[in-house]
Amino acid sequence: MAHQSLISPTANAELTQTLMKRLERRRAMSGGMGELEPLALRLGLIQSTLTPRFRDPTLAVFAADHGLAVDGIPLLWGHSTRQMAERLLSNQLPCSVLARLQGLQMNLVDCGIAESLPSNPRLLVRKIAHGTRNARVSPAMSQEQAHAAVRVGMEFADKLSGNVLACAGLGQGAHEAGALVLSRLSGRPLQDFIAAGPHMRYSEVEKLLHALLAAQARHAEASDPMDVLAAFGGFETAVMVGAMLVAASKRQLIIVDGLAACAALKAAASIAAPVTDYALFCRSSSDPGLDSALREFKASALLELGLQSSDGCGAAMAWPLIRAAATLLTELQDVPDAKAASSECAGHEAAPQASRAD
Repeated sequence: MAHQSLISPTANAELTQTLMKRLERRRAMSGGMGELEPLALRLGLIQSTLTPRFRDPTLAVFAADHGLAVDGIPLLWGHSTRQMAERLLSNQLPCSVLARLQGLQMNLVDCGIAESLPSNPRLLVRKIAHGTRNARVSPAMSQEQAHAAVRVGMEFADKLSGNVLACAGLGQGAHEAGALVLSRLSGRPLQDFIAAGPHMRYSEVEKLLHALLAAQARHAEASDPMDVLAAFGGFETAVMVGAMLVAASKRQLIIVDGLAACAALKAAASIAAPVTDYALFCRSSSDPGLDSALREFKASALLELGLQSSDGCGAAMAWPLIRAAATLLTELQDVPDAKAASSECAGHEAAPQASRAD
């Protein structure tokens, strides 16, 4: 991968110390800001600056169909991938409305929806094929398709004008394909990542698990990240892998929302481990499978709101929190160090207003 060697870890002892001292001075003067402070530190390290700033943030929902769906994977709220995509583009899902409200540019990237969609300014057609094959009976995609999908993601991220990329997946079977990828790359049981719908009967869950275990067994030899992507899909996950690799190589913030996006990050990290340094996690559902995915990264979601919505909604909800954390370093008036402040307070003298931090 061209960007593998270009991704640097964010660790920087000198910058960390400077950022922490800056946050400590402000805490001494005006009280602490809790979990916003370590978040602000992460943002400073990601951008390698004392004053992290954002421009043109993008929420990209990567959509595709999966051959596994023929094995009885339920429709998301009774709608096909194409129907969910149309609802997203017509502002019938909270994700698109919240993105607009929070100033996020939302794009739906068609990586492999089985049917065609009407043209829309927010629709980017990057179709690898009209859905993957059924991973239970054959590889979900060929090696050529897997590499083509990663390249599509790289080109997409390389053309973005901003420095924030929020990633979410959409598609019937997207969660299940993501579970297969996560299970294989992590070595953890597939059951840990299964997201059974709240209204599914026990017999339906058993049928779903049987089909996924059969797919897993058929591709028992797949271990390399590209082989795993080809074996289990989906196109949306592979495209996200490429997008994440390029975003990290450009020191951009990556917001990861949902199981498919977690699977993409795991695959990207198997190619270039430092990519996880640039990731923050959100969630749009309370599925236990996502809990397991977050534990795989030793991470937690920025917000735990009990959502049960389409992926991307959590990222839109968390974006104001991320912006708020950055303002601790960029917008608050700078303060003198604690010793100087104590001397001034003792002398009952008003501290002169400092210049705005840049």
